Amino acid sequence: MAIRAFLLCIILFSSSYTSFALYEDQVGLMDWHQQYIGKVKKAVFQTQKAGRKRVVVSTEENAIAALDLRHGEIFWRQILGVNDVIDEIDIALGKYVVTLSSGGSVLRAWNLPDGQMVWESFLLGSKPSRSLLLTPTNFGADKDNVILAYGNGCLHAVSSIDGDILWKKELAENGIDVQHLVHPEEGDTIYALGIGEASQFEAYVINVRNGELLKHSSKGFTGGFSGDLSLPTSDKVVVLDSSKSSLVSISFVGGEIKFQEFQISDLQGYSGEAVLLPSKLAGMVAIKIDRSLLFVKLKDEGTLEVVDTVPHVEAVSDSLSFAEGQTAFGLIQQDGAKIQLTIKSSNDWKSHFLKESIEFDQQRGLVHKVFINNYVRTDRTYGFRALIVMEDHSLLLLQQGAVVWNREDALASIIDVTTSELPVQKDGVSVAKVEHNLFEWLKGHLLKLKATLMLATPDDVAAVQRIRLQSAEKSKMTRDHNGFRKLLIVLTRAGKLFALHTGDGRIVWSRLLNAFHKSGTCESPRGIKLHQWQVPHHHALDENPSVLVVGTCGHNSDASGILSFVDAYKGEELNYLAPVHSITQIIPLPFTDSTEQHLHLIIDSEGYGHLYPRTPEAVDIFQKELGNIYWYSVDINNNLLKGHVVKKNCKEEIADDYCFESSDLWSVIFPSDSEKIIATSTRKFSEVVHTQAKVNADQDVLYKYISKNLLFLATVTPKAMGDIGSVTPDDSWLFVYLVDTITGRVLLRMSHHGCQGPVHAVFSENWVVYHYFNLRAHRYEMSVVEIYDQSRADNKDVLKLVLGKHNLSAPVSSYSRPEIMTKSQSYFFTHSVKAVAVTSTAKGITSKQLLIGTIGDQVLALDKRFLDPRRSLNPTQAEKEEGIMPLTDTLPIMPQAFVTHALKVEGLRSIIAIPAKLESTTLIFAHGVDLFFTRLAPSKTYDSLTDDFNYALLLLTIVALVISIFVTWIWSERKDLQEKWR
Repeated sequence: MAIRAFLLCIILFSSSYTSFALYEDQVGLMDWHQQYIGKVKKAVFQTQKAGRKRVVVSTEENAIAALDLRHGEIFWRQILGVNDVIDEIDIALGKYVVTLSSGGSVLRAWNLPDGQMVWESFLLGSKPSRSLLLTPTNFGADKDNVILAYGNGCLHAVSSIDGDILWKKELAENGIDVQHLVHPEEGDTIYALGIGEASQFEAYVINVRNGELLKHSSKGFTGGFSGDLSLPTSDKVVVLDSSKSSLVSISFVGGEIKFQEFQISDLQGYSGEAVLLPSKLAGMVAIKIDRSLLFVKLKDEGTLEVVDTVPHVEAVSDSLSFAEGQTAFGLIQQDGAKIQLTIKSSNDWKSHFLKESIEFDQQRGLVHKVFINNYVRTDRTYGFRALIVMEDHSLLLLQQGAVVWNREDALASIIDVTTSELPVQKDGVSVAKVEHNLFEWLKGHLLKLKATLMLATPDDVAAVQRIRLQSAEKSKMTRDHNGFRKLLIVLTRAGKLFALHTGDGRIVWSRLLNAFHKSGTCESPRGIKLHQWQVPHHHALDENPSVLVVGTCGHNSDASGILSFVDAYKGEELNYLAPVHSITQIIPLPFTDSTEQHLHLIIDSEGYGHLYPRTPEAVDIFQKELGNIYWYSVDINNNLLKGHVVKKNCKEEIADDYCFESSDLWSVIFPSDSEKIIATSTRKFSEVVHTQAKVNADQDVLYKYISKNLLFLATVTPKAMGDIGSVTPDDSWLFVYLVDTITGRVLLRMSHHGCQGPVHAVFSENWVVYHYFNLRAHRYEMSVVEIYDQSRADNKDVLKLVLGKHNLSAPVSSYSRPEIMTKSQSYFFTHSVKAVAVTSTAKGITSKQLLIGTIGDQVLALDKRFLDPRRSLNPTQAEKEEGIMPLTDTLPIMPQAFVTHALKVEGLRSIIAIPAKLESTTLIFAHGVDLFFTRLAPSKTYDSLTDDFNYALLLLTIVALVISIFVTWIWSERKDLQEKWR
């Protein structure tokens, strides 16, 4: 009894300890979240004497953000919709950020300190036009200061206090393109300037108080106009003629239009095609001829004078007024890894306020834009800072000859993602030697010593925390036995490649690929896909894995292709091929050569297949499988689905041993007057299925129909192609198909009456889940379809399955007509969806969860059991034991099911599930404007101990048990001895 009581106390003590464990404190330990803004389009500095200095920017990702000028951190940020493109941005009254978006249709004011929206106005117009915004300090109108916004052919005057529209004026009549709004100083009139049909220069004079049109002048120019108008002064504009060989100065004071023409060859001494830069320079214009920049000053009498020709200029800023009568602008010259910033005076060209040369990372490419701002130094002189936007979409702040901070905002526009295993830790080599050099090691120990002696500054303390984070287990640069530590290789829209560590999200390396440089052989390169190229086995420690980056030189289907091969550990570009044949489809083949390079077949616009790597060994491997290589293509524009097969080498047409000819096997044409293709989905090539058999509650065996050749395709009626609610339920149909891509056989066709897209679908194992909108119920729905193989119906004995006497290993051919059975069910879902994915594990044993990117930019994990088509209102006891839930019409959404917790992945575009070596765990990476990474265990961590497991308590329990066994053994021996002495 004493022994039992002692053991019971130990068990109760250990169980009471774990009962108080909380999971909330694990948030942030296994995940990370990074915020970005995207490539900056426009920037406005706010550097008042009181308060924190900041710069407000708008980006290509439709983000408005206020950045700290000291560290580059985000004060606040607002992300607009995908279709709500920001056209103009400015600061009004010193306290509002004003944005014009959606083609001049929406005007908003945001509170400068915190980014909260103050008011919003919708500006209606008659026809599309360019967007213009003018926020003068004071118009002298009866009401508060007004904001002038031009869009959709109409000029609106809006109150800057409450957003009320004061007046509206139609301007875009007869095809007039208004390009500038000009407000002369201390006047109640504004000029709207533009170009009409037949090269007519148009000038409107409008009263600011009431919007009355005071005068409309129009005058034609015989030479015609080319490009946009440049506004060097408030009373003159300059434009190129149609031949781009002459400059035309146009005066419009009081509505009187006068032309003066000047030959560029006379100005420069030679002829050539010129480009007028859009930069707003006080009293002058900038003309680009080849790589030189010609600065031409506009005199009071309207004549032009060349002040200088500057070579190798990459970017020019707008003019900046910083003192009484003083204006300046900045220009950037670039030579390799060195850029030169020059701040010139608009009044006196020979003098300059600043001239600095800065070394920078050559991997950032060319300078695209520059914005300048002034500040007052301690000696009361003026200093200047420059905000620079680089070719790789990064943002840099230059001040006092150094880069103060930089932001890698290319990560806001990720196109594709793949993974790479980290290197194996070699025997005798410490992780510290792999990760850090000697200087960093000494620096880290010095900082830790200062922190111990309480001599560290706040910056030193932050540095110590960063070092501790990098030296933590999850941040090591070697692979772990659970497979949690990996490299995320991401390709961005800028053509830059990044390697992110899954432990903490830090950038291990980055590379702006040579083939994607704008200055290279390709005018407008763009990346499209990322593939594993070479994955050596873990024993090949001297070989690094590599990835294949695929891109094109434009958006046309016949544009030349780009292929780049990059080392996954070092980020070095091993080789690149550009330009090559056109690229419409990339097919990774399940074959590798002796060097473990994966074979890829790249299809061009003419249907020819090109084999990579281009080696005789790869051709020999491919020739053995010739006739067994199939693929399909979906032509959404022509409503066509086609299947193809590789036939033979195309030596007869093209003298290339690595080119192969294909032929069309089948085609499915959807009538354009009844159906339109809107979505497709297929299984992941690398997905692992643990077992084909599924035992249900009745001890019956169902065999999953497993085929990597199945395609899910969704179509809608033509009337339902618009936005949700644009069609009545009676006129809207949604059709879903399951098509075998080898034979073109349609295995399933289902219809949903009164339903509409967009459709988001995910295909896994033998089931597909798709999301759409039900117009009749005014709610979103999710449907599931499961496919089972009936050809094995005579082999449903569970005992045979256990003993292995079944025909699961019998070969299956896509040409044999399958006998399938489908089960389907539909459920209401309360959220709109941006992306759908499914968890993936190493062996496919763990139960599945759907990863749903909601309209609120969060990721929801929904158990697949909720989408079981066999759910019924009253499940039997056997079905309950199997795990089948009672049927409900709506899928439940629990707050604990949000993988992103309380965080948002702004602008969410895609969710990627990556299997870890540990079967219970999958790695989740979600990206949009933000990045989010975490680990997820759909069936809990059944194959490992939790991170908060108390090893000390376990050791104490074992020691107590050993002691109790030893004590009880002694008591037992004494008792036996006493019994013998009686």
